[in-house]
Amino acid sequence: MAAPQTPRALLIDLDGVLYVGDEAVAGAPAAVAWIEHAQVPHLFLTNTTSRPRQALVAKLARMGITVDQAHILTPPVAAAAWMKGRGMGRAALFVPDATRSEFVGVEAVEDRPDAVVVGDLGDGWSFAVLNQAFRLLMERPTPALIALGMTRYWQAPDGLRLDTAPFVAALAHASGVTPTVLGKPARPFFEAALGRLGAGAGPTLMVGDDLEADVGGAQQTGMRGILVRTGKYRGRDASAEVRPDAVLDSIAALPDWWRAQQTDAAAR
Repeated sequence: MAAPQTPRALLIDLDGVLYVGDEAVAGAPAAVAWIEHAQVPHLFLTNTTSRPRQALVAKLARMGITVDQAHILTPPVAAAAWMKGRGMGRAALFVPDATRSEFVGVEAVEDRPDAVVVGDLGDGWSFAVLNQAFRLLMERPTPALIALGMTRYWQAPDGLRLDTAPFVAALAHASGVTPTVLGKPARPFFEAALGRLGAGAGPTLMVGDDLEADVGGAQQTGMRGILVRTGKYRGRDASAEVRPDAVLDSIAALPDWWRAQQTDAAAR
């Protein structure tokens, strides 16, 4: 078996990797500073749809983590680009109000949409809201169903919370419309990230706290996946199909691990 390619670029999850709730993971600011100092090509890849990139930049700054908006790829940004590329200009947006600003060039409508876009509405979900989305999907011509990620749950300050996938699954089951996923773990989302980085899959690593969405999604795209024991990490199921390429206690251990990989590659 050929040796894995020397790591050259990074995709890094945000929630659960750099922070949990409103607290930075210990060592995360230093790890991000090292990535910048070492000039490692990188992109922060998140399924967060509850806030725009500008708000994420501000949140990270309050934790002492300096990131610019251009280095963050979110599902709304990817979805807006996907719709534009297919001539879709009208969408029913089931996303938080603050996130709507990320859909540049897309008109938010409540009837006859080209697409029904589903993100993490959190407490905004109700039977009436879910049924509204269902009714739109039953219109003819049938609009596209765009899922801003298929993460099942996330680690909130008060415990685990449902994420986008359960609501998308309900809508797809009821309407018979197959969703287009523009978020982790879907391959198109990872490929969009690689395209922005200008990097190949082989030398690019994904760092995340979700075994399926982060590690599994990256591996299906040809990358290696690193699992961190922070955020939603709950241990690894020995029977799980997904096997991380490495497991680190946290993002703080990444610089030493990365340097060891470079040393090993030089010695081969």
